[in-house]
Amino acid sequence: MKKLILGLPKGSLEESTFAMMKRAGFSIRSTSRSYFPSVDDPELDLRLIRAQEIAHYVERGMLDAGITGYDWIYESGADVQEVCELMYAKQGFRPVRWVLAVPEDSPICAVKDLEGKRIATEAVGITRRFLARHKLSAEVEFSWGATEVKAPELVDAIVELTETGSSLRANKLRVVETVLESTTRLIAGQKAWKNEWKRGKVEQIAMLLQGAIAAESKVLLKMNAPKNKLQTLSGILPSLYAPTVNQLDTPGWIAVESVVEEAVVREIIPKLKKAGAEGIIELPLNKVIA
Repeated sequence: MKKLILGLPKGSLEESTFAMMKRAGFSIRSTSRSYFPSVDDPELDLRLIRAQEIAHYVERGMLDAGITGYDWIYESGADVQEVCELMYAKQGFRPVRWVLAVPEDSPICAVKDLEGKRIATEAVGITRRFLARHKLSAEVEFSWGATEVKAPELVDAIVELTETGSSLRANKLRVVETVLESTTRLIAGQKAWKNEWKRGKVEQIAMLLQGAIAAESKVLLKMNAPKNKLQTLSGILPSLYAPTVNQLDTPGWIAVESVVEEAVVREIIPKLKKAGAEGIIELPLNKVIA
């Protein structure tokens, strides 16, 4: 049987990636010490690998495809095929940022103040490219972890990944500038991308994952209403497309369905009820394929 070897991120993105794969239709089982999770798709072989390394192994052909951050693709300089962007992270559906941060009382107030200073980061390549763009010379050292506690005693500044900024604030650090914004990406190796079957499989996974992410913020509204109220209801519903309308057995009545953003539901349900809708039901969605 043909197989696609897919690398999934071990660590901070692991839980959210498993959840997203589940919504896309792939049920994954793994133990805390396993690096070879099982999946209910016989055409997939999964590997759990640190996100920092996935692009490297995809480039070398040891993985056919993988899910990792744009930051680690950029850091490694790997020659891979970026199949699609997947807008999710550890704590939400937004980009994460690598930021230049310093202690609150640091004299460093702008990027130019880094000249001759010492910076700690896990993203050495990203930081050096950032400095080069600003034509600055500074010492950049690799940090094995706990980067936030190293300034000011060990280094002058840090470049660290943040999603909410809470860890930086807790360590009394302030952001000077964003170095790089990053989102999750599905990537494929160049050789695998040229293989018709593997490319098709990767594109299938991409479509399902993007559908799952698109559905995250949407719900399905269903309701019954008098037919003569359809135009009024359609004006209230901010649907992805025109509402689906079906004739009911009861003369003069219709069933209306519409996919809408969950954030607006609390505002429009009272309006729909006032406009004549009855039996309004709100349903969660697993995937929305545009």
